[in-house]
Amino acid sequence: MTSAARKTAISDYKERKASAGIYAIRCAASGQTWVGRAPDTGAIANRVWFMLRQNASTHRSLQDAWNRHGAETFTLDIVEVLDPDLPPYARQEALKARLAHWASVLGATAI
Repeated sequence: MTSAARKTAISDYKERKASAGIYAIRCAASGQTWVGRAPDTGAIANRVWFMLRQNASTHRSLQDAWNRHGAETFTLDIVEVLDPDLPPYARQEALKARLAHWASVLGATAI
């Protein structure tokens, strides 16, 4: 990659709008589901999988299921993406409300 191409790629990354939303983690082996909120749904999968692989998740039930059943039984899906034009204060309130909604709808544990 040339220097100019690298600078362009970095600039494009910095200017992109993060898509806040709600995600669901499902364990096929146990049937359990966890839902969480993320300020950037594009980056949440890498963060969640990294924390679980390092045995460093702060969500004990999720970490215990991961350790018991293994990575291959887990999936992560984005269930809702919020409007990117919401102001930051409204985005946080919307994430809280939508997290509660999806936890109820899916019968999931909120994380």
